[in-house]
Amino acid sequence: IQFKKETRILDVGTGGGFPGIPLAILFPEAKFTLIDSIGKKIKVVQAVSEGLGLKNVRAYQQRAEEAEGKFHFIMSRAVADFNEFYRWVKNKIATDSFNDLPNGIIALKGGDLKQELSFYINRAKIYDLDTFFDEPYFETKKVVWVKV
Repeated sequence: IQFKKETRILDVGTGGGFPGIPLAILFPEAKFTLIDSIGKKIKVVQAVSEGLGLKNVRAYQQRAEEAEGKFHFIMSRAVADFNEFYRWVKNKIATDSFNDLPNGIIALKGGDLKQELSFYINRAKIYDLDTFFDEPYFETKKVVWVKV
């Protein structure tokens, strides 16, 4: 994935800032909004972002349903069942698409996703992470992209 200038990304359930902070470092021209419902986690994200001098990161304590604005991509690390997550964010996807990958949801998921993604399978692409990493942790991990 290559995020072009002015791409807006929402990282839902960012926790300690993953994947938002590393991606903000890799793609300084993109704009990242990191949210989490737990205030302590957001304080850490804000401190790390400030300490690294990242000008392209904003962090807020809020739930996905409360996030304002439109985003080209919405990211998550398996914060909920995909159907529930989709309901939270489906109206937050921007219509202007200018990246190589069309706008949508990018999620790190684990396990058997056949049932969870059955409704979205014709507009989803699943990447098995064990093809990129040898560590046992990645054997069941996948990155899922769903066009919204």
